[in-house]
Amino acid sequence: MKEFLKLIRWPNLLIVILTMMLMRYFVIEPLLGKISLIPANGIGEEITMTLQFPWFNFLLLVAATLFITAGGYVINDYFDIKTDLINRGKVIVGNKIPRRKAMMWHNIFNIAGVAAGFYISWKAGYLWMGLLFLIVSGLLYFYSASYKRQFLIGNIIVAVLTAMVPLMVILYEWPFLYRYYIINVGEPPDLSFLFYWIAGFSLFAFLTTLTREIIKDIEDFEGDLTYGRNTMPVVIGIPASKIVVTSLIIITIAMLYLVWGFFISDKITLVYLSVLVVIPLLLVIFQVFRSSDKKQLHSASTIMKVVMLTGILYSMVVKAILTWNLI
Repeated sequence: MKEFLKLIRWPNLLIVILTMMLMRYFVIEPLLGKISLIPANGIGEEITMTLQFPWFNFLLLVAATLFITAGGYVINDYFDIKTDLINRGKVIVGNKIPRRKAMMWHNIFNIAGVAAGFYISWKAGYLWMGLLFLIVSGLLYFYSASYKRQFLIGNIIVAVLTAMVPLMVILYEWPFLYRYYIINVGEPPDLSFLFYWIAGFSLFAFLTTLTREIIKDIEDFEGDLTYGRNTMPVVIGIPASKIVVTSLIIITIAMLYLVWGFFISDKITLVYLSVLVVIPLLLVIFQVFRSSDKKQLHSASTIMKVVMLTGILYSMVVKAILTWNLI
């Protein structure tokens, strides 16, 4: 069981669960709670907007996302046995877990994830949205089998798929909100601002994931070079890759402060972002440029993971600000 949990990267799966729960209950719900609407008949007290996506269907959405993600981790280890032996010195698939059993789990996870995805899409009234889960499942397979060996393509795919995790929450909440309030209120409000909020978290996830993936490629340079993988460090060199990492971090920091300056502008957010996001990102730049071995690069990668977590946890600050009117 211990090796199986390592294979499916259980800490990462917990972060997926945390992300989706926080987006729903700490961002979308308090934002909706700030909107009051006039009933359709114009009689009675104003209606405060609430979540409409049934909790059971939401749990299925989380489960579908977890299944597809776990399947992606399994197939990644399945195809990475040789390079992991060089880069990590140990492997799970082919050692602790037979290759055939790993492929079996990959198939089980993907079938379960796609099935759950089509079910919740049907309940949302848009069966075609289930294709998203099928496409993501296929992308993760081909990423492990081919795309991660190609220059930048694999990194971008992982970053995009990570950015989709928060977006899936609002994507499936939206149809239920629309159907309920188009009937029960006189004039439904423009809820596009919900997408903007979630898109902010998704963009942050994209940039930080892309940065971390490139750092990991620098860390895995030896194994990737040995087996002819065209990762960024192999193609343009380690020094140039470090410059790319630095550029992405600077872009991320600049966008954080621009968003704060134009749309939020409260002191709590400024302190939170500066202390728990920006300073660690600057530390990553320092670690990457001073790195001369895998240990320092691994440290930078770990800090990036912490930054990704603190970025997600900012949703708790959002809820506090909205609940207690701190702006």
